[in-house]
Amino acid sequence: MNLQRIHHVAIIASDYARSKRFYTQVLGLRVLAEVYRDARDSWKLDLALPDGTQLELFSFPSPPPRPSYPEACGLRHLAFEVSDVAASAEELVALGVAVEPIRIDEYTGRRFTFLADPDDLPIELYEAP
Repeated sequence: MNLQRIHHVAIIASDYARSKRFYTQVLGLRVLAEVYRDARDSWKLDLALPDGTQLELFSFPSPPPRPSYPEACGLRHLAFEVSDVAASAEELVALGVAVEPIRIDEYTGRRFTFLADPDDLPIELYEAP
């Protein structure tokens, strides 16, 4: 096996339109494709970051809620690398997004912060070297 990078992360939204707006207009991810799948009564939105990493956003009828925040088994959080955490946090706050105080990673010395998507999925912004 020769794993090279993460290709995509998949997220199921409770309110597809609200999450689509958040990931495209607030976070600025680029839309690659959007399809409605009749058999599943579900939308699938393929989004991309500048490096090609993708995020798939799904809608499903009545998905169960996340069991706890953020320490549920499974995916803990989604982390995006940014060049300036403080500037990114300011942009988000100006758009009405609540952002936690900036912290320093005790092992790397890098700055990071957390915010939540419309379904309270924890999202980390981590400052690039």
